[in-house]
Amino acid sequence: MSNNYKLSVNHSTSFDLSESDLKNLDAVSVEKDKFHVLKNHKPYKAEIVSADFLAKKYTVKVNNNTYEVAIEDALDIQIKSMGIERGRTKVVNAIKAPMPGLILEINVEVGQTVKENDSLLILEAMKMENSFLSPRDGVIKSIAVEKGHAVDKGQLLIEFE
Repeated sequence: MSNNYKLSVNHSTSFDLSESDLKNLDAVSVEKDKFHVLKNHKPYKAEIVSADFLAKKYTVKVNNNTYEVAIEDALDIQIKSMGIERGRTKVVNAIKAPMPGLILEINVEVGQTVKENDSLLILEAMKMENSFLSPRDGVIKSIAVEKGHAVDKGQLLIEFE
């Protein structure tokens, strides 16, 4: 089975390459991260300027022109088609009530900077106190509830900038 790759150059142009395309590439290493490449009998000087191996992103200089290159393999393409981004975490911008309850405490104010795991508020539900901690570092944009008020499931409690 041959591996296929999708290369995105400068976030605008895409190329599909197969493993056999790469095997047929006429490239010779002349120094560390520098190569001499022949394509259609034309010579090119190529240099890998920077590499983020885990993110599969590279900055490459070809004949003194710099390009940003991102490489995706078949697994990356399949994961992306499922609506998931590999290695990324979702940024939480709002806290919503997971169940109906009563707001016992609000520990933050609008405009306040919070760190991940700082206490935001306490919601009493089913005779239990549920402490809501900040899922990330950020600034409080709005507080949609007040101490002593009842909330419904899914109701917006706190929003981040």
